[in-house]
Amino acid sequence: MEVHKVVAPPHKSTVAKLKTKLKETFFPDDPLRQFRGQPNRTKLIRAAQYIFPILQWCPQYSFTLLKSDVVSGLTIASLAIPQGISYAKLANLPPIVGLYSSFVPPLVYAVLGSSRDLAVGPVSIASLILGSMLRQQVSPIDDPVLFLQLALSSTFFAGLFQASLGILRLGFIIDYLSKATLIGFMAGAAIIVSLQQLKALLGITHFTKHMSVVPVLSSVFHHTNEWSWQTIVMGVSFLLFLLATRHLSMKKPKLFWVSAGAPLLSVIVSTLVVFAFRADRHGISVIGKLQEGLNPPSWNMLQFHGSHLGLVAKTGLVTGIVSLTEGIAVGRTFAALRNYHVDGNKEMIAIGLMNVVGSATSCYVTTGAFSRSAVNHNAGAKTAVSNIVMSVTVMVTLLFLMPLFEYTPNVVLGAIIVTAVIGLIDLPAARHIWKIDKFDFLVMLCAFFGVIFLSVQNGLAIAVGLSLFKILMQATRPKMVIMGNIPGTDIYRNLDHYKEAQRIPGFLILSIESPVNFANSNYLTERTSRWIEECEEEEAQEKHSSLRFLILEMSAVSGVDTNGVAFFKELKKTTAKKDIELVFVNPLSEVMEKLQRADEEEEFMRPEFLFLTVAEAVASLSLKGPSLSNV
Repeated sequence: MEVHKVVAPPHKSTVAKLKTKLKETFFPDDPLRQFRGQPNRTKLIRAAQYIFPILQWCPQYSFTLLKSDVVSGLTIASLAIPQGISYAKLANLPPIVGLYSSFVPPLVYAVLGSSRDLAVGPVSIASLILGSMLRQQVSPIDDPVLFLQLALSSTFFAGLFQASLGILRLGFIIDYLSKATLIGFMAGAAIIVSLQQLKALLGITHFTKHMSVVPVLSSVFHHTNEWSWQTIVMGVSFLLFLLATRHLSMKKPKLFWVSAGAPLLSVIVSTLVVFAFRADRHGISVIGKLQEGLNPPSWNMLQFHGSHLGLVAKTGLVTGIVSLTEGIAVGRTFAALRNYHVDGNKEMIAIGLMNVVGSATSCYVTTGAFSRSAVNHNAGAKTAVSNIVMSVTVMVTLLFLMPLFEYTPNVVLGAIIVTAVIGLIDLPAARHIWKIDKFDFLVMLCAFFGVIFLSVQNGLAIAVGLSLFKILMQATRPKMVIMGNIPGTDIYRNLDHYKEAQRIPGFLILSIESPVNFANSNYLTERTSRWIEECEEEEAQEKHSSLRFLILEMSAVSGVDTNGVAFFKELKKTTAKKDIELVFVNPLSEVMEKLQRADEEEEFMRPEFLFLTVAEAVASLSLKGPSLSNV
């Protein structure tokens, strides 16, 4: 067999290596490549298009696209108006704030966002988190003005955090919310949100402030004397209607408009029923009068000092991460369906800036909602103009139609929320996770039970903690396998995986399948020593030639640090005492360079013990082994 020479990596300065490392970490998409070799005017135009994506598609916009966007915009507006009112109540905020949040943020996103399908507005999970975290210290009933100030301040911090992630290109931080974590968290939050609506669906006046399942159910059954049969009949009727329309649209996607228009139709019909029969005088609670007019400025309400600063910063951080993760996930999902690209960092900046602007215009945390975006996609949205159409529709509602909502019953808003969040319980995804990875399933369950039995933020924290623990376990306990030869070939594979693979007498071939660093070097030392001892005992029992070579297959060792280098040096000393030669196979450039620098006396990086493949190493050393072992 021809043995190929292992070539040393080309020399690079420290500055050049640092530049490459930073580029691959923070700029994997290389956004500056579009400016190379272009005249200054082109660079200026492309820079403006990069910052404001609306400038990319606006010059080619046509009347045909406008017709599609108008239809989809009106469709999602019919869903956004009742959802906005409902989600604001879920966040313990005045219902009008939900409509404010469906007016300004979509306009900001239309200019800065890169998704064609994302429909922006309040979402259930962020509303739930915001309301529950702030309510722990401030009562929305006893001090509604302070509660609103804290909600707007939390929105500012959420937007600031989101935009900072995009500007500093630190979007990989949100990747710590794994799919399993999100599925369990969303399902748990959906159940808590649904249980919270029992207050409206049953007509209960006195209800617990806690969010976990036990206090909620306890409050429900300890106040049976407050149950209103009129409220229950109306609530169950509209809930069944909404669930039926949702089921119909899922079975027949072309009828998406049925479930999209059902919430607004429910609001209209229930409002007419309450007004006609004056049901508000017979146990049916209603929204009451809503303020007319567009968003009032609210920058003077933002609080950046005082005893509640820590609370709003923490609330903004949690709601910012959750809403950002949901928005980017939804945007990427629909972008994949329509085969276009969504820039994650630009989305973070767009969502962050629209929340910063929203906090100054009486809006609370908004992002891209899955249900609204699905309707937008199915309605045939072509560009972000659909968000502008929705925003204009909400504007007309704020200016002229607010008196019509005075008799809207709260029970219908509760039914709308339940119908919207029920889709967050993804049982097929849970079954898929169980099938693929049992530890991920455990993380999902911890997120789920943590949310429903402790609190939303504690459940999320537990799930993220377990995910980080999994990463730490993988880093500190890397996979390392013994390799053997598949007879009749020059292929070497894991002995436990390929039963036909055979050990080569005199050789111990190990494959390290992770970087070697301070976190795992001691573990690798102990495991390697154990295998050397076991191999020596096996060689002695079978009366083969003694162990002469330890081959380390290093194709998967992507990096080493100081501890990693020390591991290889100590391993060389250990094998030398046992008259065993240490052999390296296919070390990558960064690893090879560091080992060569550490090997000043050329003790373990000698050319005769460096090979490109295991087969070449075994073939060469089998022929020259006795002489080499005495070098």
